[in-house]
Amino acid sequence: MSDDRAGAAPDLAAEAAKLDADDALRDRRAQFVLDDTVYLDGNSLGALPAHVPGRVADVISRQWGELRIRSWDESGWWTAPERIGDRIAPLVGAALGQIVVGDSTSVNVFKALVAAVRMARAADGGRDEIVVDATTFPTDGYIAQSAARLTGCRLVPAAPAEVPGVLGGRTAAVLLNHADYRTGRLHDLPGLTRAVHDAGALVVWDLCHTAGALPVGLDAHGVDLAVGCTYKYLNGGPGSPAYLYVRADLQPRFDSPLPGWNSHAEPFGMRPEFEAADGALRGRVGTPDILSMLALEAALDVWDGVGVDAVRAKSLALTDFFLRCVGAYVPKGRVESLTPAVHAERGSQVALRCAGAGDVMRRLVERGVVGDYRAPDVLRFGFTPLYVSFGDAERAARVLADTLD
Repeated sequence: MSDDRAGAAPDLAAEAAKLDADDALRDRRAQFVLDDTVYLDGNSLGALPAHVPGRVADVISRQWGELRIRSWDESGWWTAPERIGDRIAPLVGAALGQIVVGDSTSVNVFKALVAAVRMARAADGGRDEIVVDATTFPTDGYIAQSAARLTGCRLVPAAPAEVPGVLGGRTAAVLLNHADYRTGRLHDLPGLTRAVHDAGALVVWDLCHTAGALPVGLDAHGVDLAVGCTYKYLNGGPGSPAYLYVRADLQPRFDSPLPGWNSHAEPFGMRPEFEAADGALRGRVGTPDILSMLALEAALDVWDGVGVDAVRAKSLALTDFFLRCVGAYVPKGRVESLTPAVHAERGSQVALRCAGAGDVMRRLVERGVVGDYRAPDVLRFGFTPLYVSFGDAERAARVLADTLD
């Protein structure tokens, strides 16, 4: 750290200690398996809740080992996708009965997008365009391309700010990300949802980088369909199942492109003809992945008694403080923040543009500060309010400055 900035360190370190002492969520940190590492990559993989290994051990040794097939009924395996969906619902502002857990985010994007096109065309057969976020995570783009080919639609890429200008009478469905995975920019979910509806189309929101970090308000804003992963801010574990939200009034018309025996009205009837189940169950496909699903269910216990508004308040405070520390410690001109300063436009991560970012992140990890890198020049630092402290933020900025100095 350069000498003219070193004097700021004691003040910011003391401020971090006071902020941590006053933090209403500080007790949650003890519920996670953490060490001396500053872990700022929860926007890729959340930390392990400490009680999960014991719960999973019971699933394996007792529910599977002893009860075996009986656990589908006696241990509630069969109803897990809806039950766990109802636990996620309050975290994204949804009433019960609208979320089903299962499959991957990619599979759920496909189900939601094709179903949205089918519903739009049932009302207006002239709708033959899918609008997709041009800045999206690559998989969403790949799925949108495939969905367009399957449905005979034309794909229209557009940055979120440009979406209102490309909507029209031919728009069937729009696929958008709530936050940009590179920069952490938060997009206007309420405004864009209204614009899509005004054009007579349906919207699918990808919540992977916002659910569990900030209020989403799916019901309040009239979102049609939404998908999201559970291994980031929801801490469900690597590869934990994703979820699909279908607004209650759309459920009778939800026509999944992947009908399976689990989404059948009589799954054990073994009938050759498909008849869709009622409600969110239409989003199910095949046999649930029970081990990872029940690990997720256990992980969600850390949310008991926690309000998303409190999480959002701490998230903004953390990212504000980290940016202040970076400004105080890091030599001028070495990094540039890509993350919006305006709170309404910020998710729960800070992205810094930096020359040689890949090598810088490697050296940060070696020194106990774990974030991640996105080509060609972005350092990403994710702030999970349930377990990241203000002391973590101050230390990360200080180590970054030392690494760059």
